[in-house]
Amino acid sequence: MGLIKIQSFSFLFTILILSSSSLPHRHRHNRHHHRRNSQLIPSIFHPPFIPSNVNGEWVLLHESIGVSAMHMQLLYNNKVIIFDRTDFGASNLSLPQGKCRFDDEVLDVDCSAHSVLYDILSNTYRPLMVQTDVWCSSGALNSDGTLIQTGGYHAGDRKIRLFSPCDGDVDCDWTELPQNLTVQRWYASDHILPDGRVIIVGGRKAFSYEFFPKTMDDNGGVFHLPFLVETTDPMEENNLYPFLYILPDGNLYIFSNQRSIVLDYVNHNVLREFPMIPGEKRSYPATGSSVMLPLRLCQGQEPVVEVMICGGAWGGAYVKALEGEFWRGSSSCGRMRLTDPDPKWVMEEMPSGRVMPDMLLLPTGDVLILNGAANGAAGWENAIDPVLNPGLYRPDEPDPGRRFTVLTPTTIARMYHSSAILLPDGRILVGGSNPHSTYNFTGVKYPTELSLEAFSPPYLATQYAHLRPLNQAIDVGQVLSYGQQFSITFTLPFPQPDAEFMVSMIPPSFTTHSFGMNQRLLFLEIVGVERLFMFGYRVIVFAPPTRNIAPPGYYMVFVVHQGVPGHSVWVKIQ
Repeated sequence: MGLIKIQSFSFLFTILILSSSSLPHRHRHNRHHHRRNSQLIPSIFHPPFIPSNVNGEWVLLHESIGVSAMHMQLLYNNKVIIFDRTDFGASNLSLPQGKCRFDDEVLDVDCSAHSVLYDILSNTYRPLMVQTDVWCSSGALNSDGTLIQTGGYHAGDRKIRLFSPCDGDVDCDWTELPQNLTVQRWYASDHILPDGRVIIVGGRKAFSYEFFPKTMDDNGGVFHLPFLVETTDPMEENNLYPFLYILPDGNLYIFSNQRSIVLDYVNHNVLREFPMIPGEKRSYPATGSSVMLPLRLCQGQEPVVEVMICGGAWGGAYVKALEGEFWRGSSSCGRMRLTDPDPKWVMEEMPSGRVMPDMLLLPTGDVLILNGAANGAAGWENAIDPVLNPGLYRPDEPDPGRRFTVLTPTTIARMYHSSAILLPDGRILVGGSNPHSTYNFTGVKYPTELSLEAFSPPYLATQYAHLRPLNQAIDVGQVLSYGQQFSITFTLPFPQPDAEFMVSMIPPSFTTHSFGMNQRLLFLEIVGVERLFMFGYRVIVFAPPTRNIAPPGYYMVFVVHQGVPGHSVWVKIQ
């Protein structure tokens, strides 16, 4: 049971819905790319705000943060780690005085930052210092909320880096461990496991997986996975950044190219292979995107598990793009219920084709699809025709023809090396795009993007402000135990004669190259709802029952009222 509806007597109140005309107009400024110094950079605007557009609204947060947001990770202290790569040359943001990298493969001395820490609440950022090249790397948060960041390029391809959340300490920065990965990991994917370790899967010419931290049972540290060899296409690969999901039985779902399996990573056996997805290729560089659709929890019942994959490109698109011929990106999406007795892909069509899309789970259970291009493939100079309109997909809409809605477009092309993540207030942070081998701002059709935007989905529109839950608080504090019953108190701006509630729980994902690693959404079982006073409510729910359902760590908990989420509350489950 995930949704509770309350019927009550009508009230003698008039609900005033704010007029969108009362909001100030926001104008786009010309973006000037110049070197920023290392102090906290103030915002152009002061978000969050409630947009007037029922199809969503874009806000330019910063014309430049100095680096291109190739990778992003939200932390539980409401900050976001953003980084690109060290072999672009000098970035447009200086490191604090005295900090430099030496003997880099591009620059002898590089005193510029290639990573920043963005503060959501103040809309400011400060430079961070990475020691080795993090280009096309991977990551996951461990159970304590520390980012375990793995691999990269050349000197960084075996590195393990840590970033721990900190408040009020401007000296906290990246830490690079002396121990290395067993093999190079470039274009790999990571996932936190139920036991708290991180599994690292694949990468270029890395047909294997390994764990961090390692245990005595790891047998040399690396485990061969023939599936990754079998899914490699000649001259194109089309099997990099595989899609990973921990299943309710604790095993790992892996999708690569057009095929998918269930891996028992404890005994190192492939337990099952599923049918191939029809149509185009789906993995880098024929890049599509994927989510595991929300798990609806109910005591005594195993949740239905369904994956969704959208976009991609035909086999051969990457080679043709290198020759200057840009094939149409895939407009198809496939859904497959892994828990069905005979799983099969059910195909649907997006409003337009996309290669390199990002798919994000929203607190409502809907899926946002944004970024990417209409033609080409991933890689330098390999795509044209940016897709500027996000698409909203409602997986529970019975009529497939009504599931997609085209939303308000951005004005900024977000193509290769762009990223997007969900924020605790329900907005989407969007940045990056650099389809070039270096920073390139002039003389090209799609310049390097150092800007940072926020997209507010339709549920944040002014018209729905009277439905938005406010002042969320959890009775047991921040730490939850598995299966624990707890309650969330909140208020509504106006009395509601018909109140419908859901509670969703979402971990922060590590996003790069069109895939949100560790992304999942749990609809918690609601035991009951109490009316505390005219505007106040208490929702009583069960925490997820097992570590397989919710790997240990930090999650955002949202109360959703009639399709409108409130600001989330952070919890740690252990």
